[in-house]
Amino acid sequence: MNVRLGRRMRVNLRLRRRTPPGTTPGTVKTDPEADRPVIRVISFGPDDLEETETEDLDSLAKLVGQRPVTWVDVQGLGDAKTIKRLGEIFHLHSLALEDVVNTHQRAKVEDYEEHLFIVVRMLTAGEQFDTEQMSLFLGPNFVLTFQERPGDCLDPVRRRLRQRKGRIRQLGADYLAYALLDAVVDAYFPVLEQYGEALDALDQQISTRPAPDTVVQVHQMRNDLLLLRRAVWPFRDDIGELLRDSSPLISEETRVYLRDCYDHTLQIIDLVETCREMCSDLRDYYLSAVNNRMSEVMKVLTIMATIFIPLSFIAGVYGMNFDTAISAWNMPELRWALGYPLALGMMAIVAGGQLWYFWRRGWFGRS
Repeated sequence: MNVRLGRRMRVNLRLRRRTPPGTTPGTVKTDPEADRPVIRVISFGPDDLEETETEDLDSLAKLVGQRPVTWVDVQGLGDAKTIKRLGEIFHLHSLALEDVVNTHQRAKVEDYEEHLFIVVRMLTAGEQFDTEQMSLFLGPNFVLTFQERPGDCLDPVRRRLRQRKGRIRQLGADYLAYALLDAVVDAYFPVLEQYGEALDALDQQISTRPAPDTVVQVHQMRNDLLLLRRAVWPFRDDIGELLRDSSPLISEETRVYLRDCYDHTLQIIDLVETCREMCSDLRDYYLSAVNNRMSEVMKVLTIMATIFIPLSFIAGVYGMNFDTAISAWNMPELRWALGYPLALGMMAIVAGGQLWYFWRRGWFGRS
């Protein structure tokens, strides 16, 4: 993923509620333009793993519980019947399912006794940077995730499961939920690093030759970072609530790892705030650079005008056409044989004296 200057980051935080005001709580109404659900299932234990893609929800109901942990990943929210059927299989609360399809939710954690419901905003890559809502249900032996569309930042977790890297295959569903949250958090770091590099490039551009569109780019990046901040700030409260919560679904061993995830969210917030401050500083720096450049231009023009003021006076005096035949006082210099060279010499002496004076005063140096 590369951040290109001038390209906007689109963060979907606008309200897009599907049901009209006054609708019965727990109503599941999907977006007709949403992607059809693609259901991927990874069922695993310490010694074996089975990965399938299915559309038969009845067979999925039989699969859950056969191994210590089952991860059901639903990519696409375009079928209300599928979402409701999954809710029946995993005994999910109807209010949580309503929040799944209304993808304007802030990051949050809700405890429904039999399962935890966690909402986070996940970065996705494409032609533009984007965020989408990921809804995660954590049960005793399952993790159920809902994504708005295919494509995510969770492939490192899938590789660890397939290759038995780390402790993910030995621990329970709570550790898998932590690994997914940690992958979502870590996906913010490369984006923020690239924004930092872009800000450094803008700093160099302003230092050398500030362009009129530079301040526009800085303003766009500042807006993007503000939207990122709005997406990640509640995430910190999410992880903090999981640490403070005494839910039996999260073991003490997993809470140790959640503390590390909490530290990562703090680092991301610090990076976002630092980049936003850099944007403000660059905007001020740009205005100062433009003002300094304007001052340099005005100084050069002022010096040139100052030099030509006495020269114009001399030329104006000797440009008056008085007749020396009428009076000896009517510019006798007009009859001098060397009058023209003397006038030019006088102009050169005056201009040279002014230049020497300006140089002695240090007016030719940069501000």
